[in-house]
Amino acid sequence: MKTSRRTFFQAAVGSGLRLNAQPPSAKAKPLRGIFPIAQTPFTAADRLDVKSLVKQLHFIDRGHVHGFVWPQLASEWSTLTESERLEGAEALGAAAGRLRPALVLGVQAPTVEAAVRYAMHAKKAGADAIISLPPVDEKDPKDVIAFYQRVGEATDLPLFAQAVGNMSVATLLEMHKTIPTLRYVKDEAGQPLFRIRELREQSADHLKVFTGGHGRTMIDEMNRGFSGTMPAASFADLYAVVWDLWQLGKRKEAMEMFGRVSMLINEISVYGIESLKYILQLRGVFETYQTREKRNNVQSAASIGLGGRLDESGKETIRQMLDALKPFLKA
Repeated sequence: MKTSRRTFFQAAVGSGLRLNAQPPSAKAKPLRGIFPIAQTPFTAADRLDVKSLVKQLHFIDRGHVHGFVWPQLASEWSTLTESERLEGAEALGAAAGRLRPALVLGVQAPTVEAAVRYAMHAKKAGADAIISLPPVDEKDPKDVIAFYQRVGEATDLPLFAQAVGNMSVATLLEMHKTIPTLRYVKDEAGQPLFRIRELREQSADHLKVFTGGHGRTMIDEMNRGFSGTMPAASFADLYAVVWDLWQLGKRKEAMEMFGRVSMLINEISVYGIESLKYILQLRGVFETYQTREKRNNVQSAASIGLGGRLDESGKETIRQMLDALKPFLKA
């Protein structure tokens, strides 16, 4: 099955086949606001649950959230097979055209050649943009820049660079100058709060900056002019309320709502991916909260803060918090 899918994909790229893509939209979806990193649903038999993955996209749409990103670190991307990634991307692309959220597909891979293939596939599947982590364990800025240049040349889709590790402001600005499609960065390297001013000023505000870290400093980020944040998907509807209130000038109401969101942010920071998926199960999106976290690489574990195993006490606390937040949930 895996071999036949790869053969089909290579033939499709060569022939220009559109796969399951929707017709081009006359108006591009805005790449601004809350762009959650989707969790990857697995069946009890540890297979990709494509139906629940698409159900998660509809859940994000019902919550009036601005975007949808898959697969990245919190999606356990490094545990997915090539066939799973292609199948998931095609299913999401087929559904996304009719929905509000902009679809951003992750294209990082062990090799630049594989990343280029994923980027080309994302275009054909109907993505609105692509995002990529840098090569794993690559320290030389010149090689990092070369990697993103190859990925950026693969399609005309807007490219997000996910900055991690030692990626400097100078490296990001050089990428912005030399890669026409690179106009966005998810900055998780160093201290993003203190890097945004330099990134914005030296790019004449053309390089738009998003953050991660579960949006812990979201109010501060919005004050500083970040273009969005990429938290987990489990309660992205609440983040979207905070963002929308802030954009409407309702700062006090936004901060009050963010105080409510912070309860869950603190809890998931302890329990990691299992708790994110458990919330999606409680909200009727996932059938299980099964993870593949034990197979994740070190970079993934360090970046998403895998904590202790979700025990019964943790589950009870999460249920209590969701019950208290029920009046504010949108999806």
